[in-house]
Amino acid sequence: MSQALRRLPLPVPNRRDLVALPLVLALFFIVSHAGRQMAVPYQLGQSLPISLSPWALPADGLYTVLRMLAALVISLVFTLSYAWLAAHNRYAERVLVPVLDVLQSVPILGYLSITVTGFMALFPGSLVGVQLAVIFAVFTSQAWNMTFSLYQSLKTVPRDLQEAATLYRLNAWQRFWKLELPFAMPGLLWNTMMSMSGGWFFVVASEAITVSGHEVKVPGIGSYIAQAIASRDLGAIGLAIGAMIVIIVLYDTLLFRPIVAWADKFKLEMTASGDAPRSWVLDFLRRTRLLRQFAALPQGLWQLSVRLMPRVQNRPAAQARSWRRGDTLFYAAVVVFAIWAVVRLGEVLPRDFGWPLVGHVLWLGLLTGFKVFVLVGLSALIWVPVGVWVGLRPRLAAAVQPLAQFLAAFPANLLFPLFVVIIVHWHLNVDVWTAPLMILGSMWYVLFSVVGAASAIPNDMREAAQNLGLRGWLLWKRLYLPGVFPGFITGAITASGGAWNASIVAEVVSWGDKTLVATGLGSFISEATAQGRGADIALGVGVMSLYVILVNRLIWHRLYQLAARRVRLD
Repeated sequence: MSQALRRLPLPVPNRRDLVALPLVLALFFIVSHAGRQMAVPYQLGQSLPISLSPWALPADGLYTVLRMLAALVISLVFTLSYAWLAAHNRYAERVLVPVLDVLQSVPILGYLSITVTGFMALFPGSLVGVQLAVIFAVFTSQAWNMTFSLYQSLKTVPRDLQEAATLYRLNAWQRFWKLELPFAMPGLLWNTMMSMSGGWFFVVASEAITVSGHEVKVPGIGSYIAQAIASRDLGAIGLAIGAMIVIIVLYDTLLFRPIVAWADKFKLEMTASGDAPRSWVLDFLRRTRLLRQFAALPQGLWQLSVRLMPRVQNRPAAQARSWRRGDTLFYAAVVVFAIWAVVRLGEVLPRDFGWPLVGHVLWLGLLTGFKVFVLVGLSALIWVPVGVWVGLRPRLAAAVQPLAQFLAAFPANLLFPLFVVIIVHWHLNVDVWTAPLMILGSMWYVLFSVVGAASAIPNDMREAAQNLGLRGWLLWKRLYLPGVFPGFITGAITASGGAWNASIVAEVVSWGDKTLVATGLGSFISEATAQGRGADIALGVGVMSLYVILVNRLIWHRLYQLAARRVRLD
């Protein structure tokens, strides 16, 4: 394939290879066996046995992790392609970024039953369709955050590095893999860990669903928890939470911690840091002989891809003329589409809903939006200082990493009954005290994004600030806050979208015969879903998407542009 591959000497395995190779082969065997078990024959209405035995937890945990890892791989492919196109094509950016705002605001779990029906139609008589629907639900919880993170990083690559890439005549393929992706790696990695943890809420909720009046439970931690709740078995719930802790520690130790240690070399700095993150798994793999030779395969593929890509050709004048013509056509198409959409809405809304109901739903959206804005602001006040403090200390970040992942992965809906009991017992205001439930699962996006941004602050800039005598608030104002600002915007956008999504389940909470309903757009959609009012569901989701787009375009994306112009590591 390449000269690098032809020159490889025949490696002689060492003692570490004799340990690593059987483990790798065993891992492939376990994954293949679990994959066959996840594709067993299945018909809608068939009951799959869900055991609450502690001995069933290892297999259930394996199935859940495989679904989450499959969704993570799909999310990564989606992120790399979607974010690159949005960051490098000015017309695609104006379409793809608002579409991403809509995608993260749509309550996917409300449409999961429709998704299951579609996937089951593709794979009749097999459980594969249900498995793919669960993976799709987890994908929707992971992809948007990762995409926003990579998009933000691609828009804030330092200008001197861009000029160096132009000087060396790197084509788009080389520029992305040699410059842009390495620069974005710290933030993308921490947001990927957050997405993996945030996916637990969706996988727990999607492994036990109702389709066409039939309850569908696929083996996994989520169906185990659903069965334990139905049986009121607190011991089984405790075992499931314990299994989640073990699983998070394992994939943190075996997957994320080695990647964090490996990605530290991409940190943008001129001086070496003596406090770099370490991983015993990565150190072990680096000391093997046979496994290290596999690194030559992607290197050979990379060299082949570079040779196949065209050379850079600079045509600034022609490009400027093309942009002017493209701008004219693009804005003309946008104006025509906007006029058509307004005319259609003016016909549909009064006919199908009536203006009083539309105005009422818009008012409910304002109430929920105010809650979201306040909650994200409070989360920023708490987690930005904590995230900076943790991100600047790699050893502390490595110690906090699994704890933060567990807190982010903990299904916040398990705490809903506790809030119901407290609100009822103390006669508290439902609209105020159910609001924190909206942010419990998504506030961790702010923390993880800030930690990733703080860890990417170059060590030489910190040393320069120390030499200049910057202390206290001046240090935060001149270095720390500007350094984490782009990452905070990414976390705030995702936390805001997650809070909007969570409002559907957080504004209507119940425990036993007690049900509390808060005033807001989330409770409107939740009640419409329970009563099967499809038109009202569409109206509520449309209004939610409208508010998310307006807030993102008027606030968050303006701050994005500010970060791209002024808050850069240039």
